[in-house]
Amino acid sequence: MKIFHIGLKTLSIIGLFMSSCSETESKTVEAEQDQPISISKNSGAFTQSYDLLLSSYYTLKDALVAGDSAKANLAATQLLVNADSLKVNEIQGDSTGVIKETAGTFTSTIHSSAEALQKETTLDEKRKEFEVISDALWSLTRTVKYDGAVVYYNHCPMAFDNKGAYWLSKSSKIENPYFGDKMLTCGSVEDSVNYSRQ
Repeated sequence: MKIFHIGLKTLSIIGLFMSSCSETESKTVEAEQDQPISISKNSGAFTQSYDLLLSSYYTLKDALVAGDSAKANLAATQLLVNADSLKVNEIQGDSTGVIKETAGTFTSTIHSSAEALQKETTLDEKRKEFEVISDALWSLTRTVKYDGAVVYYNHCPMAFDNKGAYWLSKSSKIENPYFGDKMLTCGSVEDSVNYSRQ
């Protein structure tokens, strides 16, 4: 009788454990269904406008790599125009408008910092604004799930007195915009996005 009683207790505990596991599984499934907004493939018009934004950013990066202040100013002007021209309303799959609003915030940051970069007189100050632009553009790229090309996210640990700074690149080759030819290959690829494969 005692053995039977212990067996029932054990079965009850196993039953409770199994039912809590299945509840956890169903909660996991529900949690997956309640994921943050996911974007489907963006429209061609949006992707083209994003290509232009990235292209002007890469031109700015290359100007800073070369230590060319005049080219950096020209690239910042184009970046500013392309940030303002980004076809945010063409973003797909944003039923609540949160992604478009967030994208607007990031493009505004890019605009302001590109404008500020033009006014700075030293390369060091321009590079500080470039860091702000890079952070905003990386966040924007991930928010809108840009799927036109692979974007690499690089890091230089020594930038700004070892505070470190990030930049974006269209290739995995390191060309450091924070030091230029002083330490051209200082840095590493920290991440990349390739939404075209999803």
